[in-house]
Amino acid sequence: MRRSTFVPLVVTVALILAAASSVFADENPQGQPQQDAVASSGETSSVKNVTAIEVKGNQSISTNVIVSKMKTRIGSAYQENIISDDLKRLYLLGFFSDIKIDTQDYKDGVKVILNVVERPIIAKISFTGISRITMKEEKLKQELKSKETQYLDYPSLSEDVRTLKKMYEKIGYNQADVTYKVDTDTKTNKVSINFNVVEGQKVRVKDIIIQGNKSFPSARILKLLKTKRAWFFNAGVLKEDVLKEDMERVKSFYQREGFTDVVVEYEVNPDAKKAYLLYVTIKVTEGKKYLVGSVIIQGNKDVSEKAILSCLSECVPGKVFSAEAMRKDVMSIQGVYFDRGYISAQVQESTIVNQETGRVDITYGIIENQVVYVDKIKIQGNIKTKDVVIRREMRIHPGDKFDGEKLRRSKERLTNLGFFEEVSYDTEDTKRPDKKDLVVDVKESKTGAFSFGGGYSTVDQFIGFVEVEQKNFDWRNWPYFTGAGQNLKLRASIGNLSNGFELSFTDPWIFDYPVSFGFDLYRRTHKRDTDVGYGYDEKVTGGDLRLGKEISEYLRGDIMYRLDQIDISNPSSGAAYLNEEVGKNFISVISPSLTYDSRDNVFDTRKGNLLTGSFDFAGGPLGGDKDYLKFFGRASHYFPMPRGAVLEVRGRIGLAKPYGDTDKVPIYERFFAGGAYTIRGYEERKVGPIDPGSSDPLGGAAMAVGNIEYTYPLFSFLKVAAFYDIGNVWEKLGDIFSSKNTDNPINTGNLKSGLGLGLRIRTPIGPIMLDYGIPMDKEPGENSRKSGRFYFSASHGF
Repeated sequence: MRRSTFVPLVVTVALILAAASSVFADENPQGQPQQDAVASSGETSSVKNVTAIEVKGNQSISTNVIVSKMKTRIGSAYQENIISDDLKRLYLLGFFSDIKIDTQDYKDGVKVILNVVERPIIAKISFTGISRITMKEEKLKQELKSKETQYLDYPSLSEDVRTLKKMYEKIGYNQADVTYKVDTDTKTNKVSINFNVVEGQKVRVKDIIIQGNKSFPSARILKLLKTKRAWFFNAGVLKEDVLKEDMERVKSFYQREGFTDVVVEYEVNPDAKKAYLLYVTIKVTEGKKYLVGSVIIQGNKDVSEKAILSCLSECVPGKVFSAEAMRKDVMSIQGVYFDRGYISAQVQESTIVNQETGRVDITYGIIENQVVYVDKIKIQGNIKTKDVVIRREMRIHPGDKFDGEKLRRSKERLTNLGFFEEVSYDTEDTKRPDKKDLVVDVKESKTGAFSFGGGYSTVDQFIGFVEVEQKNFDWRNWPYFTGAGQNLKLRASIGNLSNGFELSFTDPWIFDYPVSFGFDLYRRTHKRDTDVGYGYDEKVTGGDLRLGKEISEYLRGDIMYRLDQIDISNPSSGAAYLNEEVGKNFISVISPSLTYDSRDNVFDTRKGNLLTGSFDFAGGPLGGDKDYLKFFGRASHYFPMPRGAVLEVRGRIGLAKPYGDTDKVPIYERFFAGGAYTIRGYEERKVGPIDPGSSDPLGGAAMAVGNIEYTYPLFSFLKVAAFYDIGNVWEKLGDIFSSKNTDNPINTGNLKSGLGLGLRIRTPIGPIMLDYGIPMDKEPGENSRKSGRFYFSASHGF
């Protein structure tokens, strides 16, 4: 079997080989070796060199400029791939609307021929039909992509049409038709473009109709929209992009309320008779409202499940479910771990709809990773401020584990310095996985100012000032004098009623030790004016020395020694008691004080407490002409409210008592109330004892004032305020516990109260405060309750 099969196979192979030899013999009749034949073929396909480059059709663009943009050069090998790249490169120049590349044999090589069609240059842009847009033509041209003296680009023309339509849409002409016409001068290859506008009638939103809303009234949804129907205070302009944003707002609102599957669509239809009146119909498909079922914690080892569950506030069993609320809870869980040093902890949430309960069950999977410690603290971004000024405010130090609470407090302290616009943190890896460098990145603000100007208040009336201040002063850093965190201020003021001069210096870390030192030198005068509660002229010349130290994170103690010369003169005619105060006296006072301050931001407080208490010990062994004891205390608590609002509850109390050779507390050390900064609705300093002869305020030895103020931000620069003030001033300490004292002709009786509204405006030249207070009681010495009054103040800094 094997032999009979093998013989035919051999014969077959032999026949095939013979046939192949015959074929190859026919292809190479001269009998040359096959290798020579292949070599001959290679010679006919050899690459030719570029011997010339010719450009045709160019008028404005020179041949040299075109050739310089190409990689193909005379003398280089002609390659199709490089020619293709040259074609793309020339198109990208934007000079040509068409380019063709041909070749022809030339001087034993190849001539590359470029046939180009230059894009025309825009000679002029004009407009017709525009009357509603009041912008000047040159200004209007600046809004377009197409520019005179540049090349014509049709896609840019289409964009310009959309730009003009958007401008008309903003002023309510949604149906404006914008077209363009291009006139070409073939001789110069220049064009003139004319934009023609048919403005039509102004389009207004006649009504907005809500359909499909079952869970919320239409009024609630309409409040979410920026698109409004036309009425007296609104033009009813329809903007397509704003309307689309409105749909997203409605959708987000429903999703926050648990309607995860909500669908919101809209359509705009013109009025059947008046096409310029539009009806916007918003169609809501609410779907099912989802509630949170169970919440399961997995993967936690070092933090208890109870501690994690206690931090959840948004997506808890029984509350509505939303992805946004769940994200907030994820951040809360990460915050719990972050506060314990697990800055790399990961939280992965998953949800499933329970078929039995119909609620959403949430599972939080936690990957704790390991506790991370601070290796180094790096400061960056500080150009003027010394590193030590920042480091001494940090509550976290190298070797500490990352602690979220300490980092938050450090940021609050740095912000409260007033030196920085922004404070942020970052981390950098080190060689050890359990250690990271903490990077403190700051953006410095302007801390020095030379300012002059004026202001007005109902207390001082008009006042002009000149002031030099550096809040980040350094007396050793010549010639810049910045960077050490010291405060230096020199101020002079002159006004209708008051004049003053003040020099103030404070070093928060004297000789790099955590004790603050400061001094003040001043001279102040105030003229007599019954309208602002001064029944006499007053001149104060003096100064003080201050020392202070932080006792704990939020508690600090201060002590101050003050020496003043006070001159009282020119009392009101007919005054029965003010004449007793006339003359010059020296006041020598030592004042210890304690301050507890946990406010998150001293410049724009949202939450926290401020408690202060100071005690004045005057005269006695300190010398001076007056002997008295005086206490003043203040307590403020700030409640953060929704939408950035703040509720402040503030109370102030003052007590004073003479001793030794002094029978009465001098008038310049007494307490006064009434007016812009204490009890609004009353005249300045008019709440409390008054002189029966001149009705001028006399002040008292006891004061109690309470204030409740709610502020709500309308814009970043504007807040509205509602307030209620109550309090009184009593002549003697004992009168504070007595509602009446008919034997005393200057007694004022019970508490006085007032309420009202106000504005808080932040302006580039300083803050403006405008309040309108309504008194709820009679002023001392008046027979009837007066109407409300305005309080206005404007100053140079905020």
